[in-house]
Amino acid sequence: MRVKLLYAVIGWSIPVLCLTVNNSANAEQLLSEKSNASSGEVKSEIQSLNQLQLPKTNASYLWRIPREQNKFPELSQATTDVVLVTDVKVNSTDKGIELILVTANSLKLQILPKTEGNSYIADIPNAKLQLRSGDFRQEKPVAGIALITVANVDANTLRVTVTGEAFAPAVELFDSTKEGLVFGVTPSTSTAQQPTTTPEQKPSTTEPEKPIELNVTAPPDTNYRIPDATTATKTDTPLRDIPASVQMIPQQVIEDQQPRNLIGILRNAGVVQNNFSSRIADTFSIRGFRARNVYRNGIKDRFADGAAFSSSLTNIDRVEVVRGPNSVIYGQVNPGGIINVVTKKPLSQPYYALEVRRGAYELFEPSLDLSGPVTKDGSLSYRLNTSYRTAEDFTDFYNEKRFFVSPVINWRIGKNTNLTFDSEYEDIQQSLGTGSEQIASATILPNPNGKIPINRYLGEPTDFFNRQLNRYNYNLEHRFNDNWSISNSFQAAFLTLDLRETAVTSLLEADNRTVERTQTTFPKPTQYEAYTIDTHVIGDFNTGNIKHKLLAGFDLFRQTQSINILRAVAAPLDVFNPVYGQPLGDTFGRLDLYFRDDALGFYLQDQVILANNLKLLVGGRYDLVENEFANRIASTASVQSDSAFSPRVGIVYQPIAPVSLYASYSRSFEQVTGADKNDSLFKPQLGTQYEVGVKTDLFDNKLSATLALYQLTLTNILTTDPTAPDYSVQTGEQRSRGVELSVTGEILPGWNVIGFYGYTDARITKDNDLPVGNRVEGVPQHVASLWTTYTFGTGSLKGFGGGIGFNYVGDQMPDSFDTYTIPSYFLTDAALYYRQNNFSIGLNLNNIFNVRYYEASFDYLQRIIPGRPYTAQLTVKWEF
Repeated sequence: MRVKLLYAVIGWSIPVLCLTVNNSANAEQLLSEKSNASSGEVKSEIQSLNQLQLPKTNASYLWRIPREQNKFPELSQATTDVVLVTDVKVNSTDKGIELILVTANSLKLQILPKTEGNSYIADIPNAKLQLRSGDFRQEKPVAGIALITVANVDANTLRVTVTGEAFAPAVELFDSTKEGLVFGVTPSTSTAQQPTTTPEQKPSTTEPEKPIELNVTAPPDTNYRIPDATTATKTDTPLRDIPASVQMIPQQVIEDQQPRNLIGILRNAGVVQNNFSSRIADTFSIRGFRARNVYRNGIKDRFADGAAFSSSLTNIDRVEVVRGPNSVIYGQVNPGGIINVVTKKPLSQPYYALEVRRGAYELFEPSLDLSGPVTKDGSLSYRLNTSYRTAEDFTDFYNEKRFFVSPVINWRIGKNTNLTFDSEYEDIQQSLGTGSEQIASATILPNPNGKIPINRYLGEPTDFFNRQLNRYNYNLEHRFNDNWSISNSFQAAFLTLDLRETAVTSLLEADNRTVERTQTTFPKPTQYEAYTIDTHVIGDFNTGNIKHKLLAGFDLFRQTQSINILRAVAAPLDVFNPVYGQPLGDTFGRLDLYFRDDALGFYLQDQVILANNLKLLVGGRYDLVENEFANRIASTASVQSDSAFSPRVGIVYQPIAPVSLYASYSRSFEQVTGADKNDSLFKPQLGTQYEVGVKTDLFDNKLSATLALYQLTLTNILTTDPTAPDYSVQTGEQRSRGVELSVTGEILPGWNVIGFYGYTDARITKDNDLPVGNRVEGVPQHVASLWTTYTFGTGSLKGFGGGIGFNYVGDQMPDSFDTYTIPSYFLTDAALYYRQNNFSIGLNLNNIFNVRYYEASFDYLQRIIPGRPYTAQLTVKWEF
């Protein structure tokens, strides 16, 4: 048996040892080589560059290195390195086709090929396919080839199958640092052209030959870098070609950090919590403005902010953050940015995982992730994610029970049509109200009575906040041909809230220890309903030498809210010596309200390739929106309609391959309901942004960085009418300027990093109430985060790894009068883990120096929300 050892230099002189076994031309030669191997004769050969036989069909072949296929699985390398395959391409050649697995680490891939019937099958036991659509499938790409599939067999194994119409095809393998792993496929017309299969081995009474083992120098691929995004353009686009600041937070980062809530994920992108506690709701601040723009698979989660709902993390695959106005794609949005949560999709091969988390404050959370085919041909597949959490927390009287389940069914109707059904159900039973706030005068501000402890709750032990959520979705995709496709998505979502909350309604009284309170209850549970439909067409075409990717579509949504509220006077509370359970006072402030929001939008976008290094993005959207408000007690109602046009234009210039320079202009809008003293309806708020930046890919495209500078202005803000104080006028304006730097990827083999730094100067530039020049409330000027991990790939520590993270949030103003300052804070997190085969165990330590900090603020009442102190958490996971 001849074994060739091929050394390749990747990036900046990192040697990777690749084992390849010579592919024989016929069975006789195979048997001869096997006989030599049995006798102990092993020949090693290192190819020099002048010995490589490279095809010269086009320039791309100059980057390819022929790879010979292993014919005996027992001679393969140890399958520990997991390499991410980010795309699959099929190109026609003069011999047939070439199938390309796009990856930056093709030399690490370990190929175990075989032939069964008329199919060529290659298992890659150290690879994972990560496509938005799940697995790859293409029928009849060329005469003689019936089907090509690329699918995940399990969490760490990828299978490539090429099925010939009559006979198995002939396949050549090539490695390319520019393209990935290339399968050169030639259809076979007779049995003579088929690659020879491995003869079946008869049982032997002798001791089996030990496999040849080689140490691989690179540790597992932790997949921190994702090269493509969909949120910014609604098309699969490389990040380097998008004229906007986009940061991806992949599944591997979530697995390493084990956060408890969505803000724990978003800290990696410099996003900070705003208004509510992170235990209650997903409310954030981006680029100086409150971001009410949380999406799930491209459809807005209309309950994340206004309904005070916190997202489950059980079925999250990754999170994409796109900064700046995005109304051109999504209609009414806040100008700060878009947060899109991408959920897990069904797999074509059976996969089963059980994970158990146990941590501080009685945290116990088991979860299941099940997936695989339902039918033999794989046309129907499923995924089921479910979890159950019980927990307490550092605040007195707090406890939580949360159940979540999300089934997904994928139906491949035909070679060009795919239908996905998914749903989510979540039941949250949570003590305490919507806020676990404290007051500044007894915490960060001086008080002659001292400071209250961080665990002090200023409501009542009987408070609660319960939520039940149902989401039902489908997505239908059809490809007309290689260039044109259509997508249709629909979501129906329903949320029920039940609440009893006792909240602080005053500053400290003269004794510096007593606050007034009010208790709010829902006599009837509050009901939310939301319906969203989105349909768009994507087409690729050329006008001369100019390439276009056209996106055209429309979306329609309706949201209704039925709110019934009853308020009563609660007994005052001594914050230093609280006495709970005192009788309630008079009832007041009953509300019975109904809201309806409708919107219809039409959008058009063109991604233009003027030259290989010059790309243009232009788009526009026209929206029609309508709001209805009804007071059922007073029997009054009002309806308001508005329209808006939102443009976007951006350009990307790449002077050299790894560097992209970009500039963009974009605008957003949000409806403002009501009228001025002349009964003229208010106009929508408009956000306008100018942005320039540079993106670069380093270390052989393993590390990506983005530097962005921007100016964002929000106009038509309501402020008091100086001529009629009971009315408002839209003369207010706020401006945010800043610079941001984000870094994601691999520095050295096994050493991964994700980091962010942002400087935000958000100021009030026009207002009749607030001092011009003051900082916008709740916006820190400086935000920074860094998380880095290292995993051992060889030796006695193989499978062990660890990480450390830092999070800095600068001081912020709780109100725009600058009455006081919430101090900055610096948190340190750490992780230790062991992962081997299908088992992993990890220990996460958060806020390890037990820093006392405040993650958000409320209003002029000086209500602030404390952050969680030091916690430890153990996670154990089994995959089958």
